[in-house]
This record gives sequence, structure tokens and C-alpha cells, in this order.
Amino acid sequence: MMKRTLAIIKPDGVSRRLIGSVINRLEGEGIRIAAMKMIWMTKEQAKGFYKVHEGKPFYESVTDFMSSGPCVVMVLEGEDVIARYRRLMGATNPHEAEEGTIRKEFATDVEKNVVHGSDSEETARFEISYFFSELEITGQ
Repeated sequence: MMKRTLAIIKPDGVSRRLIGSVINRLEGEGIRIAAMKMIWMTKEQAKGFYKVHEGKPFYESVTDFMSSGPCVVMVLEGEDVIARYRRLMGATNPHEAEEGTIRKEFATDVEKNVVHGSDSEETARFEISYFFSELEITGQ
């Protein structure tokens, strides 16, 4: 069954011109991009997106970082796409990420780790709806 997930190329990935490299990895894995756009979140928008982490020690720094520059947000679609994309991203900490993953190859630290991906179907529904209307998402 086709599933959807949200993917973000974070400000560090955009500023380092890694958009094409990330998209090539997605397409190389047979993951379909159903929607994509470049945005620049305000601090308040970043806080809304990460509200599940409110009160945690990293909340302020991650929302500062995510509002520091443009991001590319995408809706990905495919069989078991959440797990497949999470494997492709690699561990949050790039030093723990497996060889061949996006984070192992491109990330510089735990926060500046180039990409974000939803961790569950429930999270994916919230995250996709945060950035996209149904009219913006192509189905297949």
C-alpha cells in the first residue's frame, strides 16, 4: 500500500547546495516526490512544527536553526516509505549513521544533519498538513 511521509532538506543542506544530491538519493531508491517547495520558516512557524518537543533542551536551538534559512519540504510517496526514507537518512547523529546514508555522507553534527523525516504515520499526517494542502500533492 502506498504511504506518504514528509521530508525536509534543512537550512544546512540548502546552503551547502545538497538539494540535488538528496533528491538523487530519493529517486535512486524508487521513492516518488508527490509535492515539493522551498520555504523559509519564521521562528514561530518552526516552534509550531516542533511543538511536540517544546520544553526539551534542544527546542530553542532547533527552532532557531530551522528558521535560519530556506528549507525544501517534500511529500514522499511509496511502499513502506517512512521506514525506507528513515534508513536512507541514517541515524540522527551522523557519527552513528551507517555508511552510504545521507547523514553519514553530508551531516556535520546532530542538529545540522541535512534532512528530516517523519517517524510514524501519525507524525507524517501532521507534518504533511503543516506545509501542504491536498491540492498541492499529486497522487499516483
